[in-house]
Amino acid sequence: MKVSGDWIRNPATQSVCRMLEQAGFQALFVGGCVRNALLGLAVSDLDLATDARPETVSKLAKNAGLRCIPTGIDHGTVTVMAHGISHEITTFRRDINTDGRHAVVAFSTSVAEDAQRRDFTMNALYARGSGEVLDPLGGLPDVLSRRVRFVGVPAARISEDYLRILRFFRFQAWYGDPSNGLDAEGLAACAANIAGLETLSAERIGAEMRKLLSAPDPAFAVSVMGLSGVLAAVLQGADTKALPVFLHLAADLPRDWIVRLVVLGGADPTERLRLSRVESAKYRLVRDEIGSLRRPAELAYRLGAAQAAQIVLARSALMESPPPKDWRADIAMGGQAVFPVAAADLMPALQGPVLGEKLRVLEARWIDSGFELSKDQLLS
Repeated sequence: MKVSGDWIRNPATQSVCRMLEQAGFQALFVGGCVRNALLGLAVSDLDLATDARPETVSKLAKNAGLRCIPTGIDHGTVTVMAHGISHEITTFRRDINTDGRHAVVAFSTSVAEDAQRRDFTMNALYARGSGEVLDPLGGLPDVLSRRVRFVGVPAARISEDYLRILRFFRFQAWYGDPSNGLDAEGLAACAANIAGLETLSAERIGAEMRKLLSAPDPAFAVSVMGLSGVLAAVLQGADTKALPVFLHLAADLPRDWIVRLVVLGGADPTERLRLSRVESAKYRLVRDEIGSLRRPAELAYRLGAAQAAQIVLARSALMESPPPKDWRADIAMGGQAVFPVAAADLMPALQGPVLGEKLRVLEARWIDSGFELSKDQLLS
């Protein structure tokens, strides 16, 4: 079987392959680019595996006139830039020791050994520059059927890095077929190793949850995550019931992982997921507005039409009620509304806090009128 696409045919990428192959080394695309190409999805990151040592890759790149960056040279990775395209090249490796977070690795010359240390079978596929697929672990059927399955014994893979528990659900959300269910052995291993999540940093957990909730439709994966007990270990008190309803209602809206996080509810995730200040502020704003009585038009006026639409539908999902009648038209109106009174219209008669309070009162009257009162009517 072969993979194809502009990414692999690109002359710059082919030149990187030739750089290694003409020197007698292997140049194998691996991981996400191969998986996505087989699934007909967009390819972004170009990762290659090789039997050449990182210092050899660096020397070959220099001789070829290509820029080489030692992005992770201690772990066998260098990044080769060819005509502005980044190629992350890593020497074949095998694990020597793992502690649930970090691995001590040794370089290898075997693609089979390199494949054995990867997390999922769909990530253990390789492709030559010609597009020919190499499948050392028999993972090709898993990719084609969109089945997320650990390499080897799931518990062993998880014990090497407990983040793989969250990756299992994230990959299901992005690449799995819900009709297959989740791999039973993998799911059981995730549930049995929940305590290992406590050894992970909030930054790593937060990064995985961002990716999981950014999937086109994470409802099934998150639901099973909840049933397994994994979700409660990450988001205390979270409830998955409203999420599929919200995703259905908001199917035509841009994905917003923070709104989805709010819909799950539970304890404030600011620290557990190490949200940034901007993310934390948005989370609390959305949460508070969902619980407020602001009508769709006012939400759109204050927050913009896009954010208002998310909040209206999230509120509907959580309250188990249909969205308000004509909510889309109300949001469109509110999003375009401009308050007709400015501070200068009330000065110099009013100053300071009194001025601010008067503006708030007039704005409230204007909003209650459906944005219809004119400037003259408000000031009369």
